[in-house]
Amino acid sequence: MAEKKTTPIVIDDVEYQYEDMTQEQQVFVNHVADLDRKLRSTQFNLDQLNVGRGAFMNALSKSLTDEPETEEAA
Repeated sequence: MAEKKTTPIVIDDVEYQYEDMTQEQQVFVNHVADLDRKLRSTQFNLDQLNVGRGAFMNALSKSLTDEPETEEAA
């Protein structure tokens, strides 16, 4: 006989079984999980944007403080 597979979900330090939840509760769990994924993705994108901005700001600062190259007469 096959063992029934369950999915434990911990909410406020209490473990629940996803399969024992009502349909409405399962929908809430799915929304929370999807929002968690979106928050992680947004944080990843924000980290990339901040690093990129820092690199461009460093390049700009360096270009403003570097002495311009003089052109040699040929």
